Amino acid sequence: MTRTIDVPDLAATEAFGRRLGARLFPGAVVALVGQLGAGKTHLTRAVAEGLDVRNPAAVNSPTFVLIQEYPARLPIYHFDAYRLSGPREFAELGVEEYFRGDGVCIIEWADKVEPTLPAEHLRIDIAILDESRRRFTLTATGERYECLLREFP
Repeated sequence: MTRTIDVPDLAATEAFGRRLGARLFPGAVVALVGQLGAGKTHLTRAVAEGLDVRNPAAVNSPTFVLIQEYPARLPIYHFDAYRLSGPREFAELGVEEYFRGDGVCIIEWADKVEPTLPAEHLRIDIAILDESRRRFTLTATGERYECLLREFP
């Protein structure tokens, strides 16, 4: 199941992310795909706010550390695959344990490690329309994610 949402500005991106975060569930996996500057980290911060993260300002790109963990209503595991050589290196981070856990996994540059993602997940492709507008293409794979997409306002 796929759904496309155009967001006109940063405030709409933040609102979208907060609504999504409020609806995520234990074990949820969100795969973010988009070019540099598309807003993957900004969207992650908004999702974290929707999950009631204790310190939204702490949510930043984990490019150099590869994974950040944030306490929230559900623990947030924020991965960045940009600097990884591929799926094998990502798997070596122990991602399977995170995927099977009770937290929410958010993976930036998920297209680089797609073979290691669980069969069921939510993929969000972010396209830059202009300086402030973005197009989110959400692809739900699996019943829980399809239900989330059907109920998403």
